[in-house]
Amino acid sequence: MAVKIRLKRMGAKKSPFYRIVVADARSPRDGKFIEEIGYYSPLRNPEEIKIDTQKVNKWILNGAQPTQRVKDIIKKVSCGSN
Repeated sequence: MAVKIRLKRMGAKKSPFYRIVVADARSPRDGKFIEEIGYYSPLRNPEEIKIDTQKVNKWILNGAQPTQRVKDIIKKVSCGSN
C-alpha cells in the first residue's frame, strides 16, 4: 500500500482551507484517510499553518511520501521555528 501525506480540501467555495492528512494513494483527494496531522489556511494574512512534526517524521520514516505542496509547507514550518 502506497501512503501519501497530502492536502484534503475543505471550506466553502472560493474560501478553502486544507487539512494535512496521511492517506492511501489510491483514495480520492477528499476521501478516506488514515490520520490527520495538521492544517493549512492560505487565505489568512499571514497564512496559518499548524503541523504535528513528530507525526510527520514518524510517517516519513515509515515510508509515506509527501506531495510537493506538503514538502513546501513542511519546509516553511521548519524554517520558521528556528
